[in-house]
Amino acid sequence: MTGLRYVYAVCRPFGAPLQAQLTGVAGAPAKLLHHHDLVAVVSDVPVKDFAEEPLRSHLEDLDWLSATARGHQQVIDALTAVTTPLPLRLATVFRDDSGVRVMMEEREDDFRHTLDRLQGRVEWGVKVYVEPQTEAATSGAGPEASAKPASGRDYLLRRRMQARAHDDTWQRAERFAGRLHSLLSEHADAARLHAPQNPALSRASGQNVLNAAYLVPRAGSEEFVEIVDHTKDQEPGMRVELTGPWAAYSFVDMEAQELQESERDSQEAGS
Repeated sequence: MTGLRYVYAVCRPFGAPLQAQLTGVAGAPAKLLHHHDLVAVVSDVPVKDFAEEPLRSHLEDLDWLSATARGHQQVIDALTAVTTPLPLRLATVFRDDSGVRVMMEEREDDFRHTLDRLQGRVEWGVKVYVEPQTEAATSGAGPEASAKPASGRDYLLRRRMQARAHDDTWQRAERFAGRLHSLLSEHADAARLHAPQNPALSRASGQNVLNAAYLVPRAGSEEFVEIVDHTKDQEPGMRVELTGPWAAYSFVDMEAQELQESERDSQEAGS
């Protein structure tokens, strides 16, 4: 290989072949670099884009960053189909194979421990939103709100009723989200709550009240999905969204993990 080495993930050796003609970042094919009982999944990337200075500049370019994230995710998705990968952060680059091997040597124990914990498990994401029409009804944006109040007293009464309806809706949403999270946590090996998504960034409709990830055995995934599906119509005005299965991003304690999750959420919103 020539150029720099881009590293997507570390995993255990696996027998199943990757997808034919799988390409990743910069359109380069993914390859396996073995080190002891671990495998780094790498590809060759050009120095002109991934050396320290140009990479720092590219990371400010949202179009370039999005394209790189898509290539990265393509490889992670392909790995998730055949093994349990430990995904590395976006734009993890080394000078050559020796640099990758040194990194694996230094972190070998941590990699083994994390892979043992994640083995045979995938991540499912569940989000709950208050539907836009529900928000409008409680904020006074409905058709009845256009009628001019007859007096100042009527105006204050209307505002009080709107505030009460809004509070009731959010209490109902929080109770529903709490019950759902407790139920799903019982059917997962681990769960993690993330901050609610900003609708301006996620471009999802409605207000996000639950943004959670669940580490689920592959063998239990079908049951987990069925449980989520059964809850989708339980609470009027609430929308439940399921994504996955993913590599276990939320359960890998690595630097810059939030950046990787953000890139993944951007891909969800654009799909």
